[in-house]
Amino acid sequence: MANMTGGQALVASLKQYDVDTIFGLPGVQLDNTFDALHEAQDSIRVLHTRHEQATAYMAFGYAASTGKVGTCLVVPGPGLLNATAALSTAYACNAPVLCLSGQIQSDLIEKGIGQLHEIPNQLQMIRSVTKWAARANSPTEVPSLIREAFKQLQTSRIRPVEFEMAPDIMGLKADVELLDPIMSYPEPEPDPDAIKRAAELLGNAKKPVIFVGGGALDAGEELLNLAETLQAPVVMSSSGRGAISDHHYLAQNMLGGQELWSDCDVILAVGTRFSQPLTRWGMDDSIKLIRMDIDPEEIERVSKPDVGIVTGAKTGLGQLANGVAGFNGKRESRKDELTTLKEKVNDMLFEVQPQASYAEVLRQELPEDGVLVSEMTQMGYFSSVGFPVYNPRTFVNAGYQGTLGFGFATALGVQVAHPDKKVISINGDGGFMFTVQELSTAVRHNIPLVTIVFSDGAYGNVRRIQKESYGGRTIASDLLNPDFQKLADAFGVAPFRAETPDALRSAIKEAYDINGPSLIEVPIGEVPGMGNVLWRSPQRRTS
Repeated sequence: MANMTGGQALVASLKQYDVDTIFGLPGVQLDNTFDALHEAQDSIRVLHTRHEQATAYMAFGYAASTGKVGTCLVVPGPGLLNATAALSTAYACNAPVLCLSGQIQSDLIEKGIGQLHEIPNQLQMIRSVTKWAARANSPTEVPSLIREAFKQLQTSRIRPVEFEMAPDIMGLKADVELLDPIMSYPEPEPDPDAIKRAAELLGNAKKPVIFVGGGALDAGEELLNLAETLQAPVVMSSSGRGAISDHHYLAQNMLGGQELWSDCDVILAVGTRFSQPLTRWGMDDSIKLIRMDIDPEEIERVSKPDVGIVTGAKTGLGQLANGVAGFNGKRESRKDELTTLKEKVNDMLFEVQPQASYAEVLRQELPEDGVLVSEMTQMGYFSSVGFPVYNPRTFVNAGYQGTLGFGFATALGVQVAHPDKKVISINGDGGFMFTVQELSTAVRHNIPLVTIVFSDGAYGNVRRIQKESYGGRTIASDLLNPDFQKLADAFGVAPFRAETPDALRSAIKEAYDINGPSLIEVPIGEVPGMGNVLWRSPQRRTS
């Protein structure tokens, strides 16, 4: 045992789990913990931001691009509330984010007497956007609660968690026993009978298709082995992009999936909510559906599959590949067919201009191991299907949460996690201004992120829908922007302006040569929407 404060116990426990970076914003309820972090500066780097939402978005970017735990630290009440949009994004994307929060004085919690930053039922509130949340009521409880937090972050369905502590407990000294960390947990073993039934269906299928989401990102070897054995195309959702490389002919995006839907006979859905096909595309009795997910609730959430397998993607796909061998006959390569399909989809996407031309530049200038961080903007919507992805965790989006304004701060966290890689953040002018103040954070901590702002002076998607669906009656969709070049310069960020794809290419090259953050404004004007492409419903063949 060691005599230490609650804040010191927290920092010591985090060090045991190899936490080396914390994104935080200080405040009086956190003083004792920040003092403990000051003592641990040789092992834990603290990056402070200008807003609490950025602390959690940066932690999300760190986690989503590495698969490791991203950690943020915020004051209670309004500070924690400011972080909830980012936590809801991490929740939607199954990202391991640890949110550390303060509280009010321990003997006044839930008394409702109006303490600074007091909100009622803080723990219950944060449980809406986290998997698990708990409060340490003494320094001695900290090690066991941090151990449980990391267990929750590494088992079953991964989602953010919250740990909180009152300021007096952070400063209270006690004899604390630190616990040895548990660094890994095995995936649950699947039901052998379910594996056998699934293997038989897939082995006997004429045109099997595999759909994957973010739950399959770390099972690429097993996934590709099974897909090649079956000659089954792998359709990747926006969160699953990079599960296998887009260089491979079996790799297909969701538009390719729509084309394949018409005559597939067996579908294996792995680590994905599979919501768009189930709710929009339509099923019939000729499709046999196999669901594989580590979350048992997900398997039957929308409809009951023919076979449900509860396990992680790596374990399940590995066992399924072994099982398929006993049923799978000789299969001809589908390379020509599926290469033709990829070309058809790419031709269709190239008609969406100017997004396609700008995306082409982005792909050519970003190294294959570089990371593109998307946004809720037309370039982001296009990139979810039209930007080739070659490695897992190199395309980061907001999942189903669709959190406008998440991208810039998230990309800062990605760049911090990968200091030696190129990272590009694409934004619209609307979303970018949600976290524009974090230009200061980028300069303060010398984060060499390349940030691109595609500006049209509007919430462009909203304005387009208003024009197309409401007789041209627009309201609350126009924007007044600053001069982005002057704004960047004022913060000490290198400014660029590019009015064409070729000019964007040149600006990216110049930005890469700068040892620091850069901002490239691209005046893009009104562009076509992606709705008709992304949300069309394919038809099943009836004969």
